[in-house]
Amino acid sequence: MAKKAIKAQIKLHVPAAQANPAPPVGPALGQHGVNIMQFCKQFNDQTKGKDGLILPVVINVYEDRTFTFIIKSPPSSVLLKRAANLAKASGIAGKEIIGKVTRKQIEEIARQKMQDLNTTSLDKAIKIVMGTARSMGIATED
Repeated sequence: MAKKAIKAQIKLHVPAAQANPAPPVGPALGQHGVNIMQFCKQFNDQTKGKDGLILPVVINVYEDRTFTFIIKSPPSSVLLKRAANLAKASGIAGKEIIGKVTRKQIEEIARQKMQDLNTTSLDKAIKIVMGTARSMGIATED
């Protein structure tokens, strides 16, 4: 059997277990002729139990209008806001510190993000997450 040709690749950020045909999901998939309800059902089934997280998803649409998708780990900023119990990041990061996270919390986030980061070293992954925290106005303590 020959490989199917990819017609389009769609990248979306969708709340876990809450995909529905409303924007941004419906219009993005509809313009490529994908069965929107089928995607929503599959996505919601795979993301049960991750409520409250916004998950990046990469959808490959093929010529015959079938699709496959890969769910990535949540953005570091979402995980850091959850760890520091914040609603949003600082508007003036670098001058204003609005929250704190421990080194252990940063390490847990780095382990969770490891597959999507461009490093295989845990120490470097921790530095990447610490840089994100710093740019959000979140201090790290040992």
